[in-house]
Amino acid sequence: MKQPGSQDLKINAAKQNPMYRYLMVLTISSAVGLQAWRTLFDNFAVIVVGLDGEHVGMIQSVREIPGFLALLAVFVIMIMKEHRLAAVSTLILGIGVAATGIFPSFAGLIVTTLVMSFGFHYYETVNQSLTLQYFDTTTSPWVFGKQRAFASASNIGIGLIIFVIAPVLNFSQIYLLVGGMIVAAGIWSFFQNPVDRNIVPQRKKMIFRKKYFLFYFLTFMAGARRQIFIAFAVFLLVKKFNFTVREVTILFVLNNLINYFISPLIGRSIIRFGERKVLSCEYFSLIFIFLAYAFVDSKILVAGLYILDHIFFNFAIAIRTYFQKVGDPRDIAPSMAVGFTINHIAAVALPVVGGLLWIIDYRIPFVFGAILSMISLIAVQRIRVK
Repeated sequence: MKQPGSQDLKINAAKQNPMYRYLMVLTISSAVGLQAWRTLFDNFAVIVVGLDGEHVGMIQSVREIPGFLALLAVFVIMIMKEHRLAAVSTLILGIGVAATGIFPSFAGLIVTTLVMSFGFHYYETVNQSLTLQYFDTTTSPWVFGKQRAFASASNIGIGLIIFVIAPVLNFSQIYLLVGGMIVAAGIWSFFQNPVDRNIVPQRKKMIFRKKYFLFYFLTFMAGARRQIFIAFAVFLLVKKFNFTVREVTILFVLNNLINYFISPLIGRSIIRFGERKVLSCEYFSLIFIFLAYAFVDSKILVAGLYILDHIFFNFAIAIRTYFQKVGDPRDIAPSMAVGFTINHIAAVALPVVGGLLWIIDYRIPFVFGAILSMISLIAVQRIRVK
C-alpha cells in the first residue's frame, strides 16, 4: 500500500481541525442561500412582483452595496468573535432569503436583498479571514479549493431541489423553506466552539499598509475582471448566440460539476507551484478568453469559454494565500475586510460603464477585460515570497 506523503498528512490533519468542519457547514449554507435566491429571483420579480428591467437592475446594484461595506466587519469583531460573526452572518442571510417571498413589492425586495446580501458578504469576508488564520500556507489553498468544490456541489443540489419542488410549492414557500434551513444552520453554528486559543490575536482596527499594495491592486483587478464576466458573459450568450434557458442551465450544471473536481486541484497547484506561477497562468489565459469572447462566432466555442472563465476565476484563491505569506499574521482579519471592499469597488461602477460601452460595440467590454488581464499579468511578476 502506498504511504501518504507529507502533504497528504498535512491535509488529513487539516480535515480534523474543528474549524474546517465549521466553515464547511457555513460555506454550504451560504452557497445554498445565494443560489436559491438567484435561481428564483428573476421569475419572482417579474411574475409575482411585476417589476421591469429598470427595477431589477436597481435591486442587483443594491445587492453589491454590502460587499462594498465589508470593511466595516473590522468594527463588528471588536464586540463579537469572528466565528460568532460567521454564524450570525449566515443567520442573517437565511432571514433575508426567507423574508424575500413574504414582502412581494419593490420596496420589500430592496430591503430583503440588502439583508440577504449583508449576511452573504460578511460571511465571505470572515470565512477568508478564519481560513487564513487556522490553516497554514501548506494547507490553506487546499481548504479554499474544497470550499469552492462544496459550494459548486451545493449549487447543483439546491438547483435540483428547486426543480423538483417548484411544481408543488409557490415562490414564497420555497424562499421560506430554504431560508429556514439556513437559519437553522446559523443557529446551530452559533453554539459551536471551534476556536483554537493559540491562534494569533487580530488587530481590531482598519489597516492600510504600503507593503500590501500589490495585494490591494491584484484584488481590485480581480474584482474588475469578474464584474465584466458577471455582467456581460451570459448576456452575450443569450443576446448574440441565442442560448435558451435550458442551454444556460445545462452550462450552469456542467460548470459547477467541473469545478467540484477542479477546485481542490487548483489549491494543490498553488501549494506546489506557488502563487506567482498560478496567477500568471490565470491572467495569460484570460487575455485570450476575453479576446475570444469579443471575436468568436461559434456557439460551442463560446460555451467552452464560459466554463474556462469559471475555472480560472478560482485561481484567484492565490491572491489571498499570497497575502498569508507576506502579511503580518495579526493583519489577516482587517486586511481581508479591506480587500473585500476593494474587490467590490468595481462592482459599483463597471456594469454601468460597461453597459454604455456595449451600446457602442459589444466587443469593447471584453477587449477591456483582456487589457486588465494583461496589466495583472505584468503586476503579478512582482510577487516575491520566502
